[in-house]
Amino acid sequence: MRTINICIEGMMIELTKTAALFALTAVAEIVGCYLPWLVLKQGKSLWLLVPAASALALFAWLLTLHPSAAGRTYAVYGGMYVVIALVWLWAVDGIAPSRWDLAGATVALIGMAIIALQPIQAS
Repeated sequence: MRTINICIEGMMIELTKTAALFALTAVAEIVGCYLPWLVLKQGKSLWLLVPAASALALFAWLLTLHPSAAGRTYAVYGGMYVVIALVWLWAVDGIAPSRWDLAGATVALIGMAIIALQPIQAS
């Protein structure tokens, strides 16, 4: 029984680290897109494009840290992106997510889990 608990704990730690990495990746992408939006829509300084480019470079690099095939990584990342975008909506834009937003985020996370937690097949 102790061995099973250690295995489950290890899986939970790995899942938490992976989720945190996806969340950080999403924040980098959102910042990289939000800053140019501020420049174009709100007339903010063009200097915001410098940290925007850095954030997008960070985003691309963070995606390479995942061990899965690129397409699967992007698919799983999409679920986390939806959730982080709704957190951004609330924290930065000051708009509380609706029930529909939360339902959609739940569906996205379920899809993410199905893809991410599929059985590993030996090649």
